[in-house]
Amino acid sequence: MYSQAHSGTPVEGEDALRRGLTNRHIQLIAIGGAIGTGLFMGSGKTIHVAGPSIILAYAIIGFMLFFVMRAMGELLLADTKYKSFIDFSADLLGPWAGFFVGWTYWLCWIVTGVADVIAIAGYAQHWWPHLSPWIPVLLCISLFFVLNIVTVKLFGELEFWFALIKIIAIAALVLIGLYMILTGFTAPDGTVASLGHVWNGGDIFPKGVMGFFAGFQIAVFAFVGIELAGTTAAEVKNPERNLPKAINSIPVRIIFFYLLSLIVIMSVTPWNEVIPDKSPFVQMFVLIGIPVAASLVNFVVLTSAASSANSGVFSTSRMVYGLAEKGGAPVSLGKISGNHVPANGLIFSCLCILAAYGVLSLVPTIMGAFTVVTTISAILFMFVWSMILLSYMVYRRKRPELHGKSVYKMPGGVAMCWLVLAFFAFIVVLLTLEADTLNALVYTPLWFVLLAVVYLVIVRKRYHKI
Repeated sequence: MYSQAHSGTPVEGEDALRRGLTNRHIQLIAIGGAIGTGLFMGSGKTIHVAGPSIILAYAIIGFMLFFVMRAMGELLLADTKYKSFIDFSADLLGPWAGFFVGWTYWLCWIVTGVADVIAIAGYAQHWWPHLSPWIPVLLCISLFFVLNIVTVKLFGELEFWFALIKIIAIAALVLIGLYMILTGFTAPDGTVASLGHVWNGGDIFPKGVMGFFAGFQIAVFAFVGIELAGTTAAEVKNPERNLPKAINSIPVRIIFFYLLSLIVIMSVTPWNEVIPDKSPFVQMFVLIGIPVAASLVNFVVLTSAASSANSGVFSTSRMVYGLAEKGGAPVSLGKISGNHVPANGLIFSCLCILAAYGVLSLVPTIMGAFTVVTTISAILFMFVWSMILLSYMVYRRKRPELHGKSVYKMPGGVAMCWLVLAFFAFIVVLLTLEADTLNALVYTPLWFVLLAVVYLVIVRKRYHKI
């Protein structure tokens, strides 16, 4: 087991992370984590696959993940030694759990980071078609490194403005869309904007139950990163006040950013006319006659991808730092810079994203490989979410006195944990229905086999010495 000396106590000294994130930062980081490129670019595909029922799918997924966040919130605030979910999973489930969760979460964000920098390169080519994709990729990774190496406060400021751009874009979409609905806006093809398109004559499942289920497979990917607030716990000022605020606002964010935007999009453009491989955000702005719509939304989506990649660089460096601190990674990766930033972990993560991008750029069918890799990432995220719930269940059994004193108890407790775990199992079953997601599901266990071998052969003895 981890000893108390290494269980994550945030010491205010030269070798500790510094609490430099304010409530303003953590609120916007949490919002940024809940809004990814999946909403901007992937919503067209989800609408095409599931029709109006996709609204219900997003609502159910958001509802379930809210309880994952509440479980994480109670655990992080139950013991001041916990800096992230690595700490409480290791303490409650055993050192192996901290090792598996830490490295799996690291891989999640490395893969997501690669996905984001590829997206950034694609968005840059919208303006400069002949630009080598390596140029924006190298510039972005260099920029993320510089911004993260200075201080955690600068990271918080950058994420604040990135998230603000996303919020303004979605708010503009919702307000303009509502105006179009209220005024009966008529598209060039004669379609009149109306909430009746969403109701679809009472048939909100036009693609049947299987179409509804297919929507879950895609929609769950849009929520990866919602747990990001939990990786900032060691660097948040007054976590007892600020973490609950960030977590409690999740339902409002989901309703506004996901549900309202989808309702507005399908009210203006009937679901069966939404083009799956184009951003419905762009299409709606084009409809109302804004000539720079494509460039405007391209900029928003680019900043969204940049925000996600920047968050990935931040979180992976903290995961590696936490692992190194406990013997689960080379000691050199746990060194803190003079600015109280895990510099070596930061360099390591940036180089891994760059190397992974280099490998993927050599694959002829890049998007095919990309789909499998990002699906694997989503499956791994569900593993991390499940480990948070399992840790909570053990905490309730082993530490009833801490739960009794908690001022931020998870609603539903252990029973709700079982329900959410059953939901994740249901999602995994759905992933077997499509060939590409099934392939990802088949290959994912190889990662855990690799972790098990490394842990048993190399890491376990080091953990027992701590």
